[in-house]
Amino acid sequence: MTELRTFRLPEIVTGSDDDVELGRQLIAAWQADGILQIATDAVQDRTTEEAMEASRRFFHGLSLEEKSRLVSDLTYAGYIASGEEVTDGIADYSEIFTVCKDVPLDDSRVVDQWPCHGPVPWPDNLYRDAMRDFMAMLGESGEKILKLTALGFGLDIDTFTRLTADGWHHMRVLRFPTRSETVDRGIGAHTDYGMLVLAAQDDVGGLYVRPPIEGEERPRNWLPDESAAGCFQDAEGWNLVEPVQHVFTVFPGDILQFLTGGQLLSTPHKVLLNNRERFTMAYFHEPNFEAVVRPLDDPHGDDVIHYGTHFTNMFMRCYPDRVTTRRIENEDRLTVLSELRSGVRHS
Repeated sequence: MTELRTFRLPEIVTGSDDDVELGRQLIAAWQADGILQIATDAVQDRTTEEAMEASRRFFHGLSLEEKSRLVSDLTYAGYIASGEEVTDGIADYSEIFTVCKDVPLDDSRVVDQWPCHGPVPWPDNLYRDAMRDFMAMLGESGEKILKLTALGFGLDIDTFTRLTADGWHHMRVLRFPTRSETVDRGIGAHTDYGMLVLAAQDDVGGLYVRPPIEGEERPRNWLPDESAAGCFQDAEGWNLVEPVQHVFTVFPGDILQFLTGGQLLSTPHKVLLNNRERFTMAYFHEPNFEAVVRPLDDPHGDDVIHYGTHFTNMFMRCYPDRVTTRRIENEDRLTVLSELRSGVRHS
């Protein structure tokens, strides 16, 4: 277990010398530990607790049958039962409600059969409002962190946030059951497919991260033959992220590893079950669905990630039997992605 470095974000990121120095410190913390903590204020703590309480109410207050109705065949938003998610071919034992961008049925993208687009099947308005408020709070922090990171690398302040304009931000609201004699796996080792992960956890604990290790190659999870699912699952070198009050944790995802040419590595992490149930929320601050992401050191080359295609491929891999995946395949919605890639807005 390593004591993580904790930072306080400024009210506004202007590009000042202090901002540049803070950006350098954020980068150094990620390069050393793979993860860092951001201090929260009383308003942020209240917003977090309201979202946590809504999560507990949802997972405890509805029957499995009621929760299982909250699934869409248009979007990957909605309920995911324990054992439904798969990492490296093995079932995970988290219970999840995924919040994706809430796109109404009459939106032109839904009408035109864009994959992963549709309304969120909210359980009720209180839950919806609590999660929207929490995501908006972390979204503001995510924009600040990306601006600071750009400054820390000596880049233009908007280098990363140009990609996240109208970003495909989403969240996983998770409940982990109590460890049993036969099951201690919450989620298998993996890296996250997106840009930046901001998370809040309760006081139980169970998240482990793998900091950068000199000489250790990290998989390029965006390539079809280099999946990070199961990476280093049973190796030495994992650190428990001890729950700390009044903070949320932040670590880089695959997109930042790709963008920075490995100067920032996507952080492998896994979850072990504990002797009590555990609640956590992981928010993903993402590029726009249509964005084309290019490495900073080769902005005109052929090595690119089309974010919407990347997102869709990752979710189809994690949920091969989900009704959403079947509809994408049956209606050949991947063709829409091909069309988007050929005429997409370059960010």
